Amino acid sequence: MKNTATSNSNQVAIHGMRITRDLHEAEAAIDEALIRQANLLATMVRARRETSVGAFTGQEALLRLVASQKSMLDASNEIARVHGRLLDVGRESGSLLVDDCPARGALPAESTVALVNAS
Repeated sequence: MKNTATSNSNQVAIHGMRITRDLHEAEAAIDEALIRQANLLATMVRARRETSVGAFTGQEALLRLVASQKSMLDASNEIARVHGRLLDVGRESGSLLVDDCPARGALPAESTVALVNAS
């Protein structure tokens, strides 16, 4: 009987690690999409400014891109909620999901330094 419990515990731990990996990859993909969209927006505005086209050329495309960015931010919010719920599930099931979230309203000191250096 103990082997079955150990086997199930191992399976829960393995799936917890896989979920953690895939969750982090999903979060990183959303961030990458936001960065690429921001780069595209800057390139589009720069191209309009540096060429002899009208001031509102491509305006509809810019508006659609900004709407797309908002959708990505909404997706980012939803994946953060998924992350939180998965942590709850992990605690309940003992899956060893990595709780890498800072406490509410708190950033580790190294994150604050990174934010300052980035600006």
